[in-house]
This record gives sequence, structure tokens and C-alpha cells, in this order.
Amino acid sequence: MRISGLQKLTLLDFPGKVACTVFTGGCNFRCPFCHNASLVLRPNENPEITFDELMSFLKKRQGMLDGVCITGGEPLMHHDTPELIKAIKDLGYLVKLDTNGSYPETLKKIVAAGLVDHVAVDIKNSKESYGKTVGIENYDISNVCETVDFLMEDHIPYTFRTTMAHPLHTEEDMHRIGQWIKGCQRYVLQNFVDSGDLVGEGISALSEDESKKMLEIAKMYIPNAEMH
Repeated sequence: MRISGLQKLTLLDFPGKVACTVFTGGCNFRCPFCHNASLVLRPNENPEITFDELMSFLKKRQGMLDGVCITGGEPLMHHDTPELIKAIKDLGYLVKLDTNGSYPETLKKIVAAGLVDHVAVDIKNSKESYGKTVGIENYDISNVCETVDFLMEDHIPYTFRTTMAHPLHTEEDMHRIGQWIKGCQRYVLQNFVDSGDLVGEGISALSEDESKKMLEIAKMYIPNAEMH
């Protein structure tokens, strides 16, 4: 695994916790609105943080940080992610894992081993629009569906979230997403923000009114849906 970034303090990435965020390089998706293009497309161009450097930092922050958020890229595409998580847990930290949901078997093993305390999964779009949203034509979403089904069995606290962007997301898509994940623990909508480091082109944010309408639709199925 290549650790390609470290945010030393975040109050946002891990709900209710003071945490740091570890970024892994590489991803199996090519979502055009992804704001971490360098991590996805050019992970080797980012300065690498070694395992020992990360462990040294975490040991110094024991008692000051509650948890560690592991994100990407896509962390579960790396075979040694479970070992990294275990090493972090062994230091007494809570762990939140961000994933695109395409590695359900690895996720199930990590959850069964008690290695994570919260999982966040990006619901990229409705099932019908998934391929265009992840940048892979005719993408088979069966793995993502397996992850969604597993988490909705309430083995662990989890969050589903969707980043909305023109021209990828429509009101019909939001109805279909709501029908798909109805009954989930937590659902967060967020509007696309152009970081200047995008995977694709021609992407823009929804207007304030459009965003409000999307949230209204989501709340028809998930009453506690939130907008961040």
C-alpha cells in the first residue's frame, strides 16, 4: 500500500470524533467529479508517507486524537489495508473506513474482526446510472449492492453519502437511490465542489434550489437524510 497523504487534524471526517485522515493512493473507479485526481490517477507522484512515519505520528497523538479516518482513493483495493487498520487499532484508536463499496468480502472480514468502528460508503448514483458516474461503461454493481445489503443488516455504524453533480444526477436518480437504500442508518448528500484537481471534465455543482429539491426527494424515503 502507498500512503499518499495525512491530514493531521479533522473535526469533520469522523462523526463526533477528533481525528486525523490517512489517504491511500489508487482507485478502481474513475468518477469524473472526484476531487482527488492525483491520488486516483497519479498516486506515485504524491510524496509517500511510510508505515513507520505514520505509526510514529499516531503514537505521539495518543490521548489527543480519538480516531483515524482511512480514505483514498480506495483503501480496500490494497491487500495490506487490514494489517494497517489493525496496527492503528492496536494503538487504541477508533477507525472509520471510507470505501466505494466494491470490495464487499474484504469489508466483511474487517468488520467481523472488529477492526473498524464506522464505515462510510459512497452511493455514487442510482443503479441505472452507476456506470457513467464511476467512469466505467456497463459497470457491474453487484459488489456495491452486496456491500449495501451487508451494512443495512446493521453489523456496524455506517453512513451512505452521495456527491451530486451536473450532468450526472437527476431527480429521477434521487428517487431511485431513495428506494434502494430506504431504511438506512444515515444518508448524507453533498454538492460537488471543484477542487481544480478533477478526474473528468464538464462537471458542475447543482444550484441551491436544485440541491434543496434533491434533499426533499431523499427525505421521502430516508426522513433523517442530511445535506452537508
